Amino acid sequence: MYRNILLPVDLSDQHSWRKALPTAIALSTTFQAELHVMTVVPEFGLPMVGQFFPPDYETKMHEHVAAQLEEFIVKQVPEDVAVKRIVAAGRIYQQILSVAEQIEADLIVMGSHHPELSDYLLGPNAARVVRHADCSVMVVRD
Repeated sequence: MYRNILLPVDLSDQHSWRKALPTAIALSTTFQAELHVMTVVPEFGLPMVGQFFPPDYETKMHEHVAAQLEEFIVKQVPEDVAVKRIVAAGRIYQQILSVAEQIEADLIVMGSHHPELSDYLLGPNAARVVRHADCSVMVVRD
């Protein structure tokens, strides 16, 4: 039923993966699907902001986050699960949707916290992914 499962994680927020990761692993194992674990480095915003960082800052940040993702996967994902690591940069929900399309994801498994008032006003990333994804999305509440 599933061939490619995408699991976006925020490495600095355990709530983004604490329940979603075991769910994604179970589904990957059950369907012998490849698990794609991704994280997103947020964009700087205005180009004016980027000028205050060294020229190679983005490259170094990408390398640092890739190392953190590797460490996370080694600690959290069983060795017998086929897993690919993806580090993207930009707006979180846009990158999740873009990667899902690139890897031809059948399913996106996302963690979601209980919404706060600001989430209702601005719209959380999970809600945007659910609205715009071309594949099924499973939101696992923490």
